[in-house]
Amino acid sequence: MKRVYKSVETRAVEGGWGVALDGRPLRTPAKRDLRVPSERLAAAIAAEWDAQNPEISPETMPLTRLAATAIDRTAEKRAEIVAEIAAYAGTDLVCYRADHPPALAARQEATWQPLLDWAAGRYDAGLAVTAGVLPLAQSPTSLKAYAAAVAALDDFRLTALQSATAACGSLVIALALHEGRIDSEAAFAASQLDETFQIEAWGEDAEATQRRALLAADITAAAQFLELLGG
Repeated sequence: MKRVYKSVETRAVEGGWGVALDGRPLRTPAKRDLRVPSERLAAAIAAEWDAQNPEISPETMPLTRLAATAIDRTAEKRAEIVAEIAAYAGTDLVCYRADHPPALAARQEATWQPLLDWAAGRYDAGLAVTAGVLPLAQSPTSLKAYAAAVAALDDFRLTALQSATAACGSLVIALALHEGRIDSEAAFAASQLDETFQIEAWGEDAEATQRRALLAADITAAAQFLELLGG
């Protein structure tokens, strides 16, 4: 689809901020007005649209995609999405440690344990750690606490958290990103710790490189979206 609009601008609308293309409101795929809570986020979305030339490439507009998802999908399927995100706590990446080699186990301990300790204090919800991949039963009280924390988020933050959680494979890492405990680079490094360790030893193929780049982009977009929403 080629760009046919000339001007892109943000404007205050009822309940937030919108983006206009040649004076007409930008709409989501479901034909709803794209309305966001933050002027900074609206300006960043407008910049994505203004950068499209001569063709419109949706893959280059992650902030637009997250905002549209929040409006079209998250608002209608909150309970389902909350349950999906919260379920990660039951099998969180950072709870499953290697028992060998020692260097990997040490790196996991150094990177993941501080995040687990932070989450336990922040949400009053400790998670148990095990060596290996066999399923580990977590405290129902802790799982309820994480579910409550997720459910408390508004549609926009919930959308960003869902994207970050899926990209990281960890609710703990995604929550740390959401709370500003770590940045997107640290979140990616923590979520890819095992794979990075293997790459250092054996190298990386083109398919893995592409997959990791896409995950890093999703994490970065979620972090930027959250930052632009503001406190």
